[in-house]
Amino acid sequence: MNETYTAAFYRGNRTFTIEKRSMSSPRPEEVSIRVNYCGICGTDMHVFHGNMDERIGFERVIGHEMSGTVVAVGKDCYNIEPGNKVVVRPLDHCGDCPACHAGLNHICHKLKCLGLDTHGAMQEIWTVPAHTVHVLPDDIQMDLAALIEPLAVACHDVRLSALQKGEDVLVIGGGPIGALVALMARNAGGKVVISEINPHRSEVLKKLNFDIVNPSEHDLVAEINKRTSGKGIDVVFEVSGSQAGVDAMTAVAATRARLVLVAIHAKKPKIDLFQFFWRELELMGVRVYEPEDYEKAIDIIANGKVDVDSLITDIRPLSEIQSAFEDLDQNPSAMKTLITMGN
Repeated sequence: MNETYTAAFYRGNRTFTIEKRSMSSPRPEEVSIRVNYCGICGTDMHVFHGNMDERIGFERVIGHEMSGTVVAVGKDCYNIEPGNKVVVRPLDHCGDCPACHAGLNHICHKLKCLGLDTHGAMQEIWTVPAHTVHVLPDDIQMDLAALIEPLAVACHDVRLSALQKGEDVLVIGGGPIGALVALMARNAGGKVVISEINPHRSEVLKKLNFDIVNPSEHDLVAEINKRTSGKGIDVVFEVSGSQAGVDAMTAVAATRARLVLVAIHAKKPKIDLFQFFWRELELMGVRVYEPEDYEKAIDIIANGKVDVDSLITDIRPLSEIQSAFEDLDQNPSAMKTLITMGN
């Protein structure tokens, strides 16, 4: 293959460069994809801010929330063909650690995250291991398909929470992942309240018919007790990544509540262990997703089972990736920006 394509490289100091690269044939177990859309996520913003320079260096194409079309497959690839619409589950496991042997490849001890530890989807052509590829229905809307990856996170979180229909749910933090967790929790039959201090995001969430409490304006515990007649919350999702969120997580919990730690905390938070003893609480960590979560997310978006369209704030061409990151960094009302690679 002699085709050239465009890629955006992170160069440090909040800077991307747009460069041409030559396309090569995929290896036997690889698939080459023409990327249609790639979303900017919180991790990408951490890269932009320089917080991951030691991990990724200054010659990295980032991005992993994507949709695209297969252009070439390696000779050992099966059930994937050129022309297939696809998404990538951007996790490459070692296959030989205790987690992998236990069937938990998504938390492999040597896990590589595509778009961080390898090149990602902020380029026109992305070549990935075939085992990471999920084929989409032909009639799916490709901009919405770029939200399958973050929706799969929410599917995983809600599945592991064992949420039952009719249970009271609190989502602490109404950003993109928090909003998707709330949508999936409601889809599972939960009675969902969202704690969010950003008034702009709150307006987006209200349009999705969510009940919002702003803890900077109201006593969150008192509001929850009022709504639940003093019982508290059955399932809490901590998505804010803040100490205040962790404090609220235990304070609002009902007897034998399940507390789901979704956010990555930059510093080790302090947790009120007394509440775990007093109310027999359960705390679980959740990380990324498994293949079944991806398949569920594909089904949900393909069949319009939840409104993810409202979360797309902006769509920008790859040539504007620098200004897209800068604008997203300064826009408190933004939820999800997509980068489009062309046709």
